[in-house]
Amino acid sequence: MEKILIKNAQIVNEGTIYHSDLRVVNGRIEKIGTSLEAQTDEKVINAEGKYLLPGLIDDQVHFREPGLTQKANIETESRAAVSGGVTSFMEMPNTKPPTVTIEKLEEKYEIASRTSLANYSFYIGASNDNLEEVLKADPKNVCGIKVFMGSSTGNMLVDNEETLANLFKNAQMIIASHCEDDPMIAENMEKYVEKYGDDIPMECHPEIRSAEACYSSSSKAVALARKHGARLHILHISTAKELELFDNDIPLQEKKITSEACVHHMWFSDEDYKEKGAFIKWNPAVKTKEDGAGILAGVLNDKIDVIATDHAPHTLEEKSNKYTSAPSGGPLVQHSLQVLLDFYKEGKISLEKIVEKACHNPAILFEVAERGYIREGYWADLVLVDLEAPQKVEKSNLNYKCGWSPFEGHTFSASVTHTIVSGHLAYENGTFHEDVKGKRLTFDR
Repeated sequence: MEKILIKNAQIVNEGTIYHSDLRVVNGRIEKIGTSLEAQTDEKVINAEGKYLLPGLIDDQVHFREPGLTQKANIETESRAAVSGGVTSFMEMPNTKPPTVTIEKLEEKYEIASRTSLANYSFYIGASNDNLEEVLKADPKNVCGIKVFMGSSTGNMLVDNEETLANLFKNAQMIIASHCEDDPMIAENMEKYVEKYGDDIPMECHPEIRSAEACYSSSSKAVALARKHGARLHILHISTAKELELFDNDIPLQEKKITSEACVHHMWFSDEDYKEKGAFIKWNPAVKTKEDGAGILAGVLNDKIDVIATDHAPHTLEEKSNKYTSAPSGGPLVQHSLQVLLDFYKEGKISLEKIVEKACHNPAILFEVAERGYIREGYWADLVLVDLEAPQKVEKSNLNYKCGWSPFEGHTFSASVTHTIVSGHLAYENGTFHEDVKGKRLTFDR
């Protein structure tokens, strides 16, 4: 394994920023301190003027493998993640076939062990008829259970009341839920199809997948979790109203019900549909500026616990279809940290809060073992950023297999220069070092 010495960094960690050196040996952080002397057998990175953060842990991505690899695969999207400072990901089960058995789950882990540049974990998916299989998953080796309480993903919708009750009563690990009310959305859709046919204006998306549909489903999930004492994590909050469902008066470690914000729901608003069209069509939908501001406020006041992406690429060809056939989702994992650093430059969030929500809190929430912090003895998952190096998003510098980004044309104010994954320098100034792969995440449960 490599030996790496990072000199003269501004380290952002556990609520403070301080100047220090850091040494990585055998995959782990061996020493943090000033005036560490370089040894002959180690790579020295001069971090003068740059900030060193823990690697981001993205708790919600869709990397499309197996079965949908025309859109993306674990290899390509993990590269994109690492180039954006995301060192660990948790990937969703709506692949083809869906990951609803232990056998299919382990097949994904095997693929990742060979191809993923980032550290990895995979959710097992719940359906109306696989509760017994879901409960076999080992909480120490699997990040969680994914439940679609909405129509986002075909046959993985869980709408059987008895199944939901049994899942919430018996699950031994975190239940991560996509919350939208399917009957409400179907009713809205019927009205818009009647009015427009297939060519519904894209700006109608947040009216079809409405704020009411989100709140209806989220409130139901929270009620179920409270009734059964389940550990519930509601993904991609898209409305300001949903914040009333969550608490901020107890430490995260004690919360049974938590929530996630995604960068696109804070960056874009319904005013952007006219220009961006299907390229910002997500489920749940990007809604009003007031909703986006409310979500960011929830991040800052700790009603919302983590920041992630819901990275979900589709091909350009698919995204060019009319409303009813253009799929929802888009690529985000390469640029999520840059989005947050733009927010920092605009005075909307501190560097310490970015690290708390994108690094520390996912580790706390999922009980990730020895990651998410810059601590001696922990795995060396690190990202070095240059806040004075603007970068314009262009097709030529995208690492997604799908080859497009909703941020194309935007110049971010900061850049990721180096990313270290489990002690391996995986990314360096635009160059990937792919001889060492990421590791399977483990959980202290």
